[in-house]
Amino acid sequence: MTIFDLWRRTAAACLAGMVFAETNAALAEDASRWDGDARSAIRLIAGSRQEGGALYAGVQVRLRVGWHTYWRYPGDSGIPPQFDFGGSRNVRTVDVLWPAPQRIAEAGMTSIGYLVGVVFPLRVVPQDASQPALVRLKLDYAVCEKLCVPAEGRGELTVPAAGASQDRAIAASVGRVPKLRALGEGGTLAIKSVRVEAGPGRPRMVVDVAAPAGADVDLFAEGPTPKWALPVPSPVAAAPAGLRRFAFELDGAPPGEGYDRLRVTLTAVTATEAIEVTTRLD
Repeated sequence: MTIFDLWRRTAAACLAGMVFAETNAALAEDASRWDGDARSAIRLIAGSRQEGGALYAGVQVRLRVGWHTYWRYPGDSGIPPQFDFGGSRNVRTVDVLWPAPQRIAEAGMTSIGYLVGVVFPLRVVPQDASQPALVRLKLDYAVCEKLCVPAEGRGELTVPAAGASQDRAIAASVGRVPKLRALGEGGTLAIKSVRVEAGPGRPRMVVDVAAPAGADVDLFAEGPTPKWALPVPSPVAAAPAGLRRFAFELDGAPPGEGYDRLRVTLTAVTATEAIEVTTRLD
């Protein structure tokens, strides 16, 4: 063996060791670095949980006290987060799950979003289930206090992460994602009925919600596409016993659209439970 053969073998072994070390380091990390500023920052977190060939991760948003960000439908004002996973490797699909939001008073209007930060769970389906998936994220979002400012964050992370310490945070957020229910389907929280009433102005949609006694209940409404801007439902007094009543005017249709057989998604939220019902106005 010449000295050049020995050098080539040594160099190859060193390179293999470096690749192995970098791969192990990537697998060991369960969170990307924070990307943001004093008002807000985001990072990717990886879980070890797998379900039906899918991997679980999350986008964690950190907010300064007094600031908020928005749900997928922001209400009277605001911009919903925009997730871009371009550049990911060994990733077939990424589904973003939306934890239950809350009502936020904002300059005389009502927005829908998150006040104390949020983890958006990600359901990642790899192309090759035998290999880890590299998730790359570019997130465009908005944060508001008295003024609203655009924000951007980036992250990169390999999932699953062996021995991930983020499983609890991801699972807690998955638990706050509204459960899909049918109209009238029973449970401790249920949307029992939907109807349209004529009024002095526009017709209004009236929704009755069953919830545990004493629980604080809120309701949000979305149209069939993001182009719709339905009003945020308001609580209505004198609901039947055991029910909470909400109402909103049928307003906010895109140009050329009407309310006949409108497909509406209703999300009912309490401190411990959230459900989502999609129905049509027949």
